[in-house]
Amino acid sequence: MEKKIEFTANQTDHCPLTTDHCLLSADNLLPFDGIVHYYGKVMNHDKAEQYYNALIETIEWKNDEAIIYGKHIITKRKVAWYGNSNFSYTYSNTTKEALPWTKELLELKQLIEELSGDTFNSCLLNLYHNGDEGMAWHSDDEKSLGLNTCIASLSLGAERKFSLKHKVSKDTVSQLLENGSLLIMKGATQTNWQHCLPKTKKVTTPRINLTFRTIIL
Repeated sequence: MEKKIEFTANQTDHCPLTTDHCLLSADNLLPFDGIVHYYGKVMNHDKAEQYYNALIETIEWKNDEAIIYGKHIITKRKVAWYGNSNFSYTYSNTTKEALPWTKELLELKQLIEELSGDTFNSCLLNLYHNGDEGMAWHSDDEKSLGLNTCIASLSLGAERKFSLKHKVSKDTVSQLLENGSLLIMKGATQTNWQHCLPKTKKVTTPRINLTFRTIIL
């Protein structure tokens, strides 16, 4: 069983979107060949903590698995896959079957759709226990996601740096993802850029990342 946590509120913690939801706007973080918008916090500290603790308790967390160069790897990082139906999602040479939405996931899905104007039919969740756990460079370019897919990333818990690297020029862009914040990747981003969550000794508390996606049927 994963543990609940209490976040330390930042004195400047605020969010203008705690009552009426509206379409968001933000500058593109990428200089070319893709679109990434970081909208900052889309919920206040208390709401983020509430959702974090609810997801810790209700999500069916499992250690992630991957087959790399024929070797079966089990990660400390935990994952879960949910959707409108039992979609299959294959990455790192392993396949997951989507579980039915929970109450909290449906609430968050509706919030993200209202704020972004996009729609999603599935969500991949990652639980990073601390900065020793991260994600290597990769692109979410599986055929099941289609071309120019839109992925909405909601962060709950510890602040972590998120980096993107162009596949050809090697240009890099980084953004600190705050507790309760939203980042959206769309357009040709997955075709031309990779992204990662670097490991760091500076982070000692957990983070949940929800990436809302659309599986092409």
